[in-house]
Amino acid sequence: VQLQASGGGLVQPGGSLRLSCAASGRTFSSYAVGWFRQAPGKEREFVAAINWSGGSTDYADSVKGRFTISRDNAKNTVYVQMSSLKPEDTAVYYCAAGSAPTAVAGFYDHWGQGTLVTVSS
Repeated sequence: VQLQASGGGLVQPGGSLRLSCAASGRTFSSYAVGWFRQAPGKEREFVAAINWSGGSTDYADSVKGRFTISRDNAKNTVYVQMSSLKPEDTAVYYCAAGSAPTAVAGFYDHWGQGTLVTVSS
């Protein structure tokens, strides 16, 4: 499966953005999808994950209550709605597909190219 992340951009603190992860391949609906981010000079970190059906989600503590992950398997797309954005949310955001909605990057087999989110006034 091939993934393409989009929707990044420049947003002011307190603003919102919705990222999309579009996938090719008929088996996408069988994959869990995770979002990760990497800020300049920092390690990649887990953001959110969703299982194949959308019935189970997980979030990093730093985004819980502000970000919502969802999926539309008919459109082969996973979304993350980000609100109340903070400057510390600035990073390149990546989506990844794997067999389980884990926070561990190594368990994901397929990665998208990343989309840049900049939160600044």
